[in-house]
Amino acid sequence: MNSSLLRLPVGIRRLILEQPPLTNVSPLRLTSAYIASTAKPYTTTTSPPPPESSVNHTEVSHFSALAASWWDPFGSSRLLHLMNPLRHDFLRRCLSVSPPDPAQKLDILDIGCGGGIFAESAARLAMARSVTAIDPTPECIAVAKRHQRSDPLLMEAGRLNYLQTSIEELYNRNTTIANSAKAGGEGGIKQYDIITLFEVIEHIRRPYPFLSSILPHLKPGGWLIGSTIARHPVSWFTTKFMAEDVLGLVPRGTHEWSQYLMPEEIREWARREADLNTSEGTGWRTMGVVYVPGLGWREVRGSEGVGNYFFGVRKRGDGV
Repeated sequence: MNSSLLRLPVGIRRLILEQPPLTNVSPLRLTSAYIASTAKPYTTTTSPPPPESSVNHTEVSHFSALAASWWDPFGSSRLLHLMNPLRHDFLRRCLSVSPPDPAQKLDILDIGCGGGIFAESAARLAMARSVTAIDPTPECIAVAKRHQRSDPLLMEAGRLNYLQTSIEELYNRNTTIANSAKAGGEGGIKQYDIITLFEVIEHIRRPYPFLSSILPHLKPGGWLIGSTIARHPVSWFTTKFMAEDVLGLVPRGTHEWSQYLMPEEIREWARREADLNTSEGTGWRTMGVVYVPGLGWREVRGSEGVGNYFFGVRKRGDGV
């Protein structure tokens, strides 16, 4: 038996083992054709050509319908509310590799912010100077801005800024601003100390070009931190069959199992990016988590390859 399964609660493990094997699935893999098609003559410290949009309009429509209940802790986004503390736990672990100077305030970019659950909590951190949160779904941004107004702290100038845009459009916007600034003697695309994308990649049809398009926005020495789901029969059972069809924890159609990515696939992408440090512990970290009904999310070591997990990869810089 897979050692990862042994760490799961007995009841969940029994249900998983009783399921018939999956057939006719088409896992995503890093093929030689993909590698050849994505080879590029630039690094993430130079300026790549504007990438194609990663926006999936089917996903935008899906999350538009959920926007109104985003801040209901018992609604369709309940699991996101419960997971938010673990997001901060993992963020702190990544930063502990090289703790920032307490006097240094950090700029954070949250991609796919939805209604702002993580963005708001990040903007309240003592170490945060500013949080920019982006999402292509207008209804989600409207909900996020409305909720932001309930806390005067979040309305302070520069603390939390929501933008309805994709990462590709943000690049084009920042490039235009940077080019205008250069004419006045300054310039450079805005970069961030931390970039987060929680529960986003599994909704992107071309995940690796999407991830590469993020890197120009990341400062040297900064962390790209995300969470997603491993493409494994266990995750099909827990996230599709149980969470969507049986327990109704998330609306049906929220996930597409074939778009899940294994941790080693993301790490292999990172290895091909010359500006990323993928050394275990110092440049690459993962953390597996499992949702246990009635108890919430719990870290389960070794479960990264069978279900939900966090990953972090650091951009090379001085001494990194």
